[in-house]
Amino acid sequence: MISLIVGLGNPGDEYKKTRHNAGFLLLDALNDGVSGCFSYESRFKAELSKCVIARKTVRLLKPQAYMNKSGLSVSSCAKYFDIPVEEILVVHDELDLESGVVRLKKAGGHGGHNGLKDIVSHLSSKDFYRLRIGVGHPGSRDDVANYVLSAPNKSDAALVGIAIDLAVAEIPEICRGEYQAVMRRMHTEKNL
Repeated sequence: MISLIVGLGNPGDEYKKTRHNAGFLLLDALNDGVSGCFSYESRFKAELSKCVIARKTVRLLKPQAYMNKSGLSVSSCAKYFDIPVEEILVVHDELDLESGVVRLKKAGGHGGHNGLKDIVSHLSSKDFYRLRIGVGHPGSRDDVANYVLSAPNKSDAALVGIAIDLAVAEIPEICRGEYQAVMRRMHTEKNL
């Protein structure tokens, strides 16, 4: 079961609609659907919302110290609320998935994603769940930083929006711990 959902992104209006902020975008959509309210918590250096999903208290966390410094927010929040690593779901953009694709997995490496890398370092564990929102790949490693920090074109933005909607619809099942059923749907059914 999931008790903490972390959306990764960068704070500030200039990053709001970028590919790297897919995690923030999903948490905003989820929070709106459960009538939550984000407020800044200085002890976590993050925006936090407490809500009920699938009849369970779940906290939504948006670290505000930029992507590559997300780990401290996640680890301090998990420690404060006594949330085990296995009850954390991190939502992030994924270059290795096409725009519009969403996948759930447990554990694994960081794949060069600086937000995941910092979280793994601060939690001293990679055993948390990840909800990966596909944003596509620019084709060259040299273009990745500019690519993720820019807004997608209109058609890709629409695909990312569809992926976010699909993921939000699955969050109650994920929070209940129905991971295999969710993975089966996400991984075997065509998302679009």
